[in-house]
Amino acid sequence: MKKNFLKLTTSQFAKLHNVNKRTLHYYDDIGLFSPIQKGENGYRYYDLSQSIDFQYIIMLKSLNMSIDQIKEYIKFPTYDKFTQFAKLKELEIEKRIKELKALKKSIKSKIEQIELCKNIENFKIEIKRCEQEKLLIIPYDFNDKEIFDIFYDVKKLFKSEQLQNGIGSVISSENIINNNFSEYYGLYTIAPKNCKIKDYFVKPSGDYICCYHKGNWDTLPDSYQKIICYANKHSLKLSGYSYEIGLNEFAIPKYEDYITKIMIMVKNNF
Repeated sequence: MKKNFLKLTTSQFAKLHNVNKRTLHYYDDIGLFSPIQKGENGYRYYDLSQSIDFQYIIMLKSLNMSIDQIKEYIKFPTYDKFTQFAKLKELEIEKRIKELKALKKSIKSKIEQIELCKNIENFKIEIKRCEQEKLLIIPYDFNDKEIFDIFYDVKKLFKSEQLQNGIGSVISSENIINNNFSEYYGLYTIAPKNCKIKDYFVKPSGDYICCYHKGNWDTLPDSYQKIICYANKHSLKLSGYSYEIGLNEFAIPKYEDYITKIMIMVKNNF
């Protein structure tokens, strides 16, 4: 004879819907979702048919509705109220999807940077062709600041999305040639796609000397001296600005292992 079990204990109902028993107790206490029957011993018993109502609550909760909003809605549900709320949540979900895609892109970029750093040659210099790039630049005074203080300030200056893309620094080729590393133009990050024209700085397309420097920032002049020698040897003229950016600060225990990518535009010195 086939048995038809309709009544479920709190543990059984919780297991069926993959929730904690305490969640069901809490929902009962606040009057959001209660068992169909309570025994004299205080045990709660749910009916299998309540699963539909419970999953409805789970769905509303997954849309980031607060408990109070859910309680209010299930008392007086209407077509218009649900449609209005659902459309609002649809916009929020689309925004979150964009944020997650950007985060995924950032993570992929970090992995590629780490793979590059594993095989990099210190002071390696090469010429690379770079396309035009839009940057956000904020003036910044590096004088008498430790690297940890700089990172702390950066977190205040830029949004989390920009921090994920990486933060670099900009110094003019004139200062490099004159061995003046006390005056940087500022800090930069890649501009978002929807950035207005007045907000961004254009890093021009062209040929760039690319150098990878390992060590603290105060040893960067060593790499720049090698870059100047390389440029002179190959009849190249440093032009515009140098763009420095760290590649591995999120994956090293000490800053002696810090790798900075240096890119500075060059032209034939004829």
